[in-house]
Amino acid sequence: MAAVTSSDDRSSGFGRFWWGEAVSGMGDAVTSLALQTLVLVTLGGGASQVGWLNSARWLPYLLVGLVVGALVDRVRRRPVMVTTDLVRAALLGAIPLAWACDVLSFPLLFVVVLLFGTVSLVNDAASLSFVPRLVPRAELQRAHARLDGAGAVAQTAGPALAGALIRILGAPVAVLVDAATYLFSAVMVASLRGVAEPPLARPAAVGLRGLASEIGEGARWAYGASGLRRLAIATHVWFAGQAVLLVLVVPYGYLELGLTPLQLGLVFAVAGAGALGGAMTSTATGRRLGGGGAIIGSYALSATGVVAMVTAASVPGGWAAAVLGAGQLCHGWAMGNSNSHEMTIRQSRTPDELQARTNTTLRSLNRAVIVVVSPVVGVLADRVGVRPVLASAAVVFAAAALMLALSPFRPKREV
Repeated sequence: MAAVTSSDDRSSGFGRFWWGEAVSGMGDAVTSLALQTLVLVTLGGGASQVGWLNSARWLPYLLVGLVVGALVDRVRRRPVMVTTDLVRAALLGAIPLAWACDVLSFPLLFVVVLLFGTVSLVNDAASLSFVPRLVPRAELQRAHARLDGAGAVAQTAGPALAGALIRILGAPVAVLVDAATYLFSAVMVASLRGVAEPPLARPAAVGLRGLASEIGEGARWAYGASGLRRLAIATHVWFAGQAVLLVLVVPYGYLELGLTPLQLGLVFAVAGAGALGGAMTSTATGRRLGGGGAIIGSYALSATGVVAMVTAASVPGGWAAAVLGAGQLCHGWAMGNSNSHEMTIRQSRTPDELQARTNTTLRSLNRAVIVVVSPVVGVLADRVGVRPVLASAAVVFAAAALMLALSPFRPKREV
């Protein structure tokens, strides 16, 4: 029998875990802008290359996501988290090293990002499934809201910091900041104390047949008995809209609005401020509307935000950044408000032995949408223009909201 973990131990463990996620999230926000700037400015690429780079980041979820979820359910999760943080730090450190040696190219950057995405997939499978061991299930929504809040602070300060670092040091060196944050995260997770991991379940069968059986069990739960199917499919649709934004907002800002790296960093900082506001009010929103109502409203707000972003190209030059920032504010608030409710609904309905498989199955298909949509978005933007393709994201977000609003989804309040 697993040792009993006291509430004080759980609180302390979650605090250290939270710090690791918060600091590494700050680094991620820096790297997100730095890598796209590398492609567009340092390497002279276009929207197509940005699309392929985003696809490389999430391609491992499509290729091996389901397998990773099943494997992580077989092993201790904390050592996996520490090891993958260290490997991610090393991979990111290779980018400025290649630049300093004058061998940095888009194919090399693509390979590094692909490897980074693979290691991040393994880390995500372990870390997401670790949260229910750190807090009681009744506190899951608040715990995820705290994590979302940390991510929102990173989105607020990270892009502004990235813009400054890129301007002073250049995009390749700015990536080193993220490498250091993963070292910090590894230390935080390695130093957790008093968090018991239950005995590992023995596989029902060995070999590929046993692994396939476990993968199937996770998929059947995620899309069947758990009651998560409607939410899962709507979220997949939402990620198609998110893929459009991930590929096009930076080229839109640089190439059509004429923004500087610092201005674009501040625009993303406004999105982070919105995400922080959404995370801080998510518990109250859930109490008023229920978890389902909060998610539906958030998806609709994202559609509104994209409409504002598209209009930025039609306003006088000095106001373009402000209008783009207003749209990012809406979308950021929507993400900060919805994520904790989605995670709470998912994790509260899933037993511990299925957490990694359920989380990774759904996340893998979400990221698979990005993998498939991102290159298409980049190619379309280069051929027909960034702005009309960006506008399509509003339609996609609205469709995701309608899928839930016009269905029996709206679950009972789970906060």
